[in-house]
Amino acid sequence: MRAVVMGSGSWGTAVAKILVDAGNEVTMWARRPELAEQINTEHENRDYLAGIRLPDALTAVSSIPEALAGRELVVCAVPSQSLRENLTQWREHLPDDAILLSLAKGVEISTGDRMSQLIKEVTGFDDSQIAVLSGPNLAREIAEEQPAATVIACTDEAVAQRIQQAFAAPYFRPYTNTDVVGTEIGGAAKNVIALACGMAAGMGFGENTLATLITRGLAETIRLGTALGADITTLAGLAGIGDLVATCSSPLSRNRTFGARLGEGASLEEAQAATNGQVAEGVKSCRSVRALAREHGVEMPLTEAVYQVCHQDLAVADMVGMLLGRTTKPEVYGAQQ
Repeated sequence: MRAVVMGSGSWGTAVAKILVDAGNEVTMWARRPELAEQINTEHENRDYLAGIRLPDALTAVSSIPEALAGRELVVCAVPSQSLRENLTQWREHLPDDAILLSLAKGVEISTGDRMSQLIKEVTGFDDSQIAVLSGPNLAREIAEEQPAATVIACTDEAVAQRIQQAFAAPYFRPYTNTDVVGTEIGGAAKNVIALACGMAAGMGFGENTLATLITRGLAETIRLGTALGADITTLAGLAGIGDLVATCSSPLSRNRTFGARLGEGASLEEAQAATNGQVAEGVKSCRSVRALAREHGVEMPLTEAVYQVCHQDLAVADMVGMLLGRTTKPEVYGAQQ
């Protein structure tokens, strides 16, 4: 396919590499001309994936019209909270028959929209032209060509299969799914749970605590997903538990690293400085995921606790006490409870 990756962060850069390695004609859009020049001449993105050699066939541009002209697949590789603003700028240059693929994992704070809903609202494209990609996909590991898998979800199975073929690189195995809701909710909620896991690690807690948080985090993700119409099997797969385990366990995860700094006693500002000035997605997503859960009457105690730490000055130690002090109940007590 003739593809463009709109965004030059670590994951966008890794995805551009995958697409080239899978045999596609690929352009990457970088907001800064100097970064596009670096990628074209040095074949490296030192800002986000230092030390990774990018394919010679990958070209980068900083012009939006040039990036989008004639593209069959447009990969949206900007953060969830800035996707609307960026997509509005791109809209007039989008080919009408293009497929739009979202990499963003989050729920928009101002509207509660999932990314596929946001894309449809801004572009007016049909659901069959909008897809999402999610899974246990830590950018650096994939850029190093360590074997990994992902899920490509679209309501139109044929479109999902077409994108699947475009992403089938020797080290990257894509699966298809028509459950867009479940794929997106798994990706949004896991960043919040990863913050909680990082906080626990920062406080010195071990594997029992981590396993408990991951498992109970999955339980509340399933409750929210099913309330929104997701298939529970999606959340038991790569886009659910797979992504959750990777993000909650790996030091390469920005959300886990950010949470660990908070658990060690750092402020939000200090934790941000420790992650190269970048705010972890879960810090923002906990607000929108919490609001979505409240709107649908879904109990998400971990998400609530992370929200209070990040936005209401709750101490991390008090968060642990709040969670352990909850009313006892059966492990499985209904999808909506």
